[in-house]
Amino acid sequence: MKSNLKRLLIVLCMAFIITGITVQAIETDKAAAIDKIMTVYHDYGLFNGTVLVAENGKILFKKGYGLANMEWEIPNTPDTKFRLASVTKQFTAMVVLQLVEQGKVKLDAPLITYLPDYRADIGKQVTIHHLLTHTSGIPSYTSRPDFFKDIARDPYEPLPFIRKFCSDDLEFKPGSQFKYNNSGYFILGAIIEQVTGKSYAEAVQEQIFEPLGMDGSGYDLHATIIPKRAAAYEKRGNGYVNAHYLDMRLPFAAGALYSTVEDLYKWDRALYTDELLSPELKKTMFTPHIKNYGYGWAIRSRKIGDREVHITGHGGGINGFGTLITRYVDDQHLVVLLNNTGSTKLGPMTGQIANVLYGQPVTLPRKPADTVLMKAFAEKGAAAGRKVFEQLKADGGYDINERMLNNLGYALLEQEKVDEAIAVFTINTELYPASANVWDSLAEAYLNKGDTENAIRYYKKSLGLDANNPNAIEQLKKLGISWQED
Repeated sequence: MKSNLKRLLIVLCMAFIITGITVQAIETDKAAAIDKIMTVYHDYGLFNGTVLVAENGKILFKKGYGLANMEWEIPNTPDTKFRLASVTKQFTAMVVLQLVEQGKVKLDAPLITYLPDYRADIGKQVTIHHLLTHTSGIPSYTSRPDFFKDIARDPYEPLPFIRKFCSDDLEFKPGSQFKYNNSGYFILGAIIEQVTGKSYAEAVQEQIFEPLGMDGSGYDLHATIIPKRAAAYEKRGNGYVNAHYLDMRLPFAAGALYSTVEDLYKWDRALYTDELLSPELKKTMFTPHIKNYGYGWAIRSRKIGDREVHITGHGGGINGFGTLITRYVDDQHLVVLLNNTGSTKLGPMTGQIANVLYGQPVTLPRKPADTVLMKAFAEKGAAAGRKVFEQLKADGGYDINERMLNNLGYALLEQEKVDEAIAVFTINTELYPASANVWDSLAEAYLNKGDTENAIRYYKKSLGLDANNPNAIEQLKKLGISWQED
């Protein structure tokens, strides 16, 4: 009996050891696959930042790629701090809902209840719910054609800023449409300040960051010394430049927070508990409304293999930074991508990482054509550049897309290579004729050249595709032209 029991125990122990090794090997393989994906994206100049992936609530992979500071060659690491841009909105929404739970705010109350000096005709129609769901109809201040050029560097306090830039006439009846709107979340930040008697930064710190131990998170101000803060860059042609300065008091509650991938993991874990908010109000936060937007979160599902997976997430973009947090809530998986080299498509990277987590085939990206095209157009001229483009297109092994060509055209404009920029923008109109933006960019290049006839022609073409294009409307106004003219 003793001998048989001993043999059984040995077999069970060996099985446990082997199982442990197998599980560890699977986890290692997944981590290696994720590293391979992100290394390719980084090598192609498509990602420079930090990644964290959690599987079933536990961290599977975290790593930095590229440089947090290019001047000093300081690498990105999992504790590097990045501006979150619009990922900020979910924290603003959480504080608002906490105030609802405390009985200090009502979701169906008009905003004038909390900001009595707001213009009454609109303030009586727009509710807190409308602000949270981007259905208020209040125009977004970042859509103003003069915002980034003339306003973004100037400091403003919240209430004067709201009076000047977040109080325009409604674009539609509140609650009838969805239109992504930074003004709404800016106003929510001011409401938080009025209700709590604290600054927005203090409210978020005290109500979210401190309880969760998110020590690497806060409100990003230029003057503040923030250890391990990533610098902001933008890709230009074959290299990078420092991103344009933005006074962070202007993104405010719509986009001014910073964090790390590790802190966002803590945030994700807390959302599966009742530590910050009651189950009822958490359900309210993640209830989809128009365009499947909840309160600070986009809510959708995706077919992965033979499963329909429920997803909550949000992206963000601000001068020099791109961010994306994606939660696969059925399985408590998490993918966080924080990038500090400007606009890049983080969605495809997240999608491939999800394929790894769910055991699906992975497709690595094609090599972007921008480096080759920039060299050809900048050094050899428009005609030679066009020939190289045709060769790359026929080759089929390069990624050529609208955003890349648009950025390439503006990089050429910055180098005063106007004819080359026109050639690139023209290619973009041929590939994406239904995009209002590509025609607007072509018009910009012709205006830069002094060819107002073609500039007017293409601004009107852009407006024919998007009648609300603010830049085209503004430029035609400056040229003394009504875009409705034939």
